[in-house]
Amino acid sequence: MCLAIPARVVELLDGDNARIDLGGVKKEISLALVEGVAVGDYVIVHVGYALSRLDAEEAERTLALFAEAGIGVDGGAGA
Repeated sequence: MCLAIPARVVELLDGDNARIDLGGVKKEISLALVEGVAVGDYVIVHVGYALSRLDAEEAERTLALFAEAGIGVDGGAGA
């Protein structure tokens, strides 16, 4: 099963890279597929790539649904 999850951008890095926060776990990802991402934005992440931007309200609703379903967002497989 593949899973794309919302994550908050906490730092822009060199090139098309950024550091994201996945439930307290920091991870480096590529922003090569998404333009105009800024610190504080939420992005949908799959296998180390941001696929699109997501507004904060939608990201928080999605993360709450994951938590309700017992799916931990901790930077594991699929992120």
